[in-house]
Amino acid sequence: MSVRTDVPLELDDIQRGVLSPRPTPYAATYLVLRIDDRGDGRELMRRASTAVTSAADSVSPLGETWVSVAVTCRGLEALGVPRSSLDTFAWEFRQGMAARAEALGDVGASSPRHWEAPLGSRDVHVVLTAVAPDPAHLAAAVDRARPAYERLSGVTATWRQDCYALPTETEHFGYRDGVSHPAVEGSGIPGSNQLEVPLKAGEFVVGYPDEIGGSRTPQPTVLGRNGSYAVFRKLHQDVAGFRRYLKDNSTGPQDEELIAAKIMGRWRSGAPLALAPHADDPALGADPHRRNTFLYESDDPLGFRTPGGCHIRRANPRDAAVAGEVRLHRMIRRGAVYGPPLPEGVLEDDGADRGLMFAFIGAHLGRQFEFVQTQWMNDGVFFGANNAQDPVTGTRDGSADFTIPRRPLRRRLVSLPQFVVTRGGEYCFLPSLTALRWLGDLDD
Repeated sequence: MSVRTDVPLELDDIQRGVLSPRPTPYAATYLVLRIDDRGDGRELMRRASTAVTSAADSVSPLGETWVSVAVTCRGLEALGVPRSSLDTFAWEFRQGMAARAEALGDVGASSPRHWEAPLGSRDVHVVLTAVAPDPAHLAAAVDRARPAYERLSGVTATWRQDCYALPTETEHFGYRDGVSHPAVEGSGIPGSNQLEVPLKAGEFVVGYPDEIGGSRTPQPTVLGRNGSYAVFRKLHQDVAGFRRYLKDNSTGPQDEELIAAKIMGRWRSGAPLALAPHADDPALGADPHRRNTFLYESDDPLGFRTPGGCHIRRANPRDAAVAGEVRLHRMIRRGAVYGPPLPEGVLEDDGADRGLMFAFIGAHLGRQFEFVQTQWMNDGVFFGANNAQDPVTGTRDGSADFTIPRRPLRRRLVSLPQFVVTRGGEYCFLPSLTALRWLGDLDD
């Protein structure tokens, strides 16, 4: 298939939620909808096409407020998309996240049999996401989108998760979140690492050349082009257990923070070990132009500053010579906190559900999200650590260790418990605005 390389990104047809960074701070809501009547489902798509903001509207009257609409494979079926068309979508998307659970490490407490209903079931058809700078603007965005589904008897809202981002930009474990994001050619949005060359648009938006010069577009083109795949995951965090582990395995508060930094690869302020190896530097952590501009292989190949098995080095090995070309596995990641914070210093769980709603955006489910999850987060072979898993998000039985390179003797943290449990998720497709209208105009 020949791919044109001279076509700019059609930003006015791409949903804003695909490319635009979220405001800081912000509030968000995820709504799951089930389509019980095909006609009403198509009307939902027509109405949604008028509520969704495009990537070209970054300075619209709505400001930093927008709504995105994603559809699962079951949702496309419910809308009446022909099987011949569905078969052109990524096979991981067609299977769904629940069917891929074992490969993704969603086993034990994270198994789909423990997920919140209806997540992971055939009844998740549409995921509507609203984002705004504060709860008041969020409520207005939800109210604006509500007529798209509430007045349709054949569309039912079945699940809702309200989220927020703190002004400190931290998540429940206390780390600054949302530090790293790639630059996308043609988007006009700069990346956070000034040493990283912008990635081809086709890595994130379907229908454009990607890093290897290809483009696989679901058919018909009107449905696939300018869309993107989205991975949604609800992740419960055991904050009390995380705090206890750090305290029990440290010699004091200063050592506790060092261990926390070695596990993550950053100090909780956001300052990376690569640039602040010996002590936290809050000013660096607060500087979006400096805190993510670094490499690993040229300065720290053995991981004496940033351990090879820490969370951020696994998620993005940057310039490291690892199994799999790093640029082929980059993703746009976004997280939002849900649930009340555990009060500072509390070491016992209070029974509240708290964690992160994660969204991963990309044009290649298999070699982006699934590759990173299975080969880099849930395995350690790529950096010589056998089957060692990610120390923060890994699925463990309490017998795993974490090694911190150190001279003259390395340090080993033993019996890491499981700190994060998957509560549900789904693979979705974010259609273009044109595709939303096309879905609304389908005929039987």
